Amino acid sequence: MIGAAYVYLMASRRNGTLYMGSTTDLPRRVWEHRNAVVEGFTKTHGCHLLVWYEAHESWEAARQRELRMKEWRRSWKLQEIEGLNPDWDDLYDRIALP
Repeated sequence: MIGAAYVYLMASRRNGTLYMGSTTDLPRRVWEHRNAVVEGFTKTHGCHLLVWYEAHESWEAARQRELRMKEWRRSWKLQEIEGLNPDWDDLYDRIALP
């Protein structure tokens, strides 16, 4: 994968509860969400599907994008997801290391 940091969206199901985050280690962080190893929102709300992500050159750029997107309307986030992933497939297998 390219990029030094990522913004990502996890979902409980298609059009379900969404969680947005940023990280420098996308496979590890998504694995943690999928396996509910950390207490918090994604564990409580069952957000285990990686439905969207975006690579950035730096942690600062990814964090700024995350903060801007968190201010967006839900419908705009859904458009981002469906632009990349119209079937709401779980993208974890595309980013996980073998």
